Amino acid sequence: MKIERRKTGIAEVYTASLNDIMFFLLLFFLIISTMVTPMALKVLLPHSSTAEQVAVKKNIMLVVTGDRQYYIDDQKVGFGEIESRLSAILKNNTTPDGKAVEYVVLLQADKSLNVQDVIDLVDIGNKLHVKTLLFVDKT
Repeated sequence: MKIERRKTGIAEVYTASLNDIMFFLLLFFLIISTMVTPMALKVLLPHSSTAEQVAVKKNIMLVVTGDRQYYIDDQKVGFGEIESRLSAILKNNTTPDGKAVEYVVLLQADKSLNVQDVIDLVDIGNKLHVKTLLFVDKT
């Protein structure tokens, strides 16, 4: 009598889906690595007694609607109050850690306004010695 032996199965790992998984992991790490600020090299910087402090830039939003409503940082103000409110903001020109603050007025004016209305606001910025930038739409 002939006894049949069991055929031993060959152990195999199914790797067809492994390519898809590796592709998604690679894609995930590439996307995440672009979002992280690069701080790859840490260097000890030398000290200098004559170095100037770097100014921190802060923006002040000045919005003018088509019906001449004025807003400074989302707070409604009258036209006569704009100069005093801006000068009050500009007086605080240092941060708690002693760095100088450089302010920039970002002017958003409705396109239906007269040019003179916009120039009046730019003149206020010039009186206060602050840079004024006018926002426009790219067409």
